[in-house]
Amino acid sequence: MIEIAQIRKLSLWIFLIPLLGINLCLFITINHHLLENTIFTVDHIGRSNFTFPYFDGGLSISRASRTFPAYLIFKPSMILTSILVYFYWSKNNKIVNTFNSTSGKNYKFKTFGIISAICLAIHAVLLGVEIDIKIFKLFRRVVLLSFIIFEIAAQGLLVHSFYKLKDKIKDLFNPNILMCKILLVSILIVVALVSLPIVVTKGNIHFKHALEWNYFVGVILFYLFTRLLWKKI
Repeated sequence: MIEIAQIRKLSLWIFLIPLLGINLCLFITINHHLLENTIFTVDHIGRSNFTFPYFDGGLSISRASRTFPAYLIFKPSMILTSILVYFYWSKNNKIVNTFNSTSGKNYKFKTFGIISAICLAIHAVLLGVEIDIKIFKLFRRVVLLSFIIFEIAAQGLLVHSFYKLKDKIKDLFNPNILMCKILLVSILIVVALVSLPIVVTKGNIHFKHALEWNYFVGVILFYLFTRLLWKKI
């Protein structure tokens, strides 16, 4: 099935591009001296002492990515990722249609996945745009939150669909990886619910930053598991 081969390729890029993107931005932020006196001199806001935010929460993804020259990496990588995510969910929708013997049905995971892709692209475009209007700042937060909600919902619905189809596709996929995907989505949901009271209150900045970095990696790890899920055909 050609869609499976395409999804295996898409999923690997969806994992690698944003992972490399945010970590290159982090590298620039903590090694800003390497670009001093060049056309890529790092904006003062985007400079930081050494930190490993996955553990110490020393800075946010936003701070590492929203200033020059980091946004030259972050924005294109996230927009490209959102385009690939769109095709990922569309092709998965086609696969589920095939195994369910349906035609042209748009499953909810496709709708939610495409909405999450749109939200990611909007977030990338708006990051670093400074407009001192409360409604604009609120809109950016809503867009980012919507990306997370719709992405996790899409992932959960997709693994549920494949779990129901496991007997039909048993020769095409690795059931252990499917269980890993189910476990991953479950952990992401639980972490989101447990950390919500902390996230919506003031303070705990370092915790919020560390959560942000690790949660993002958790979200895109889903796509790496997709690469491992399907067997080569």
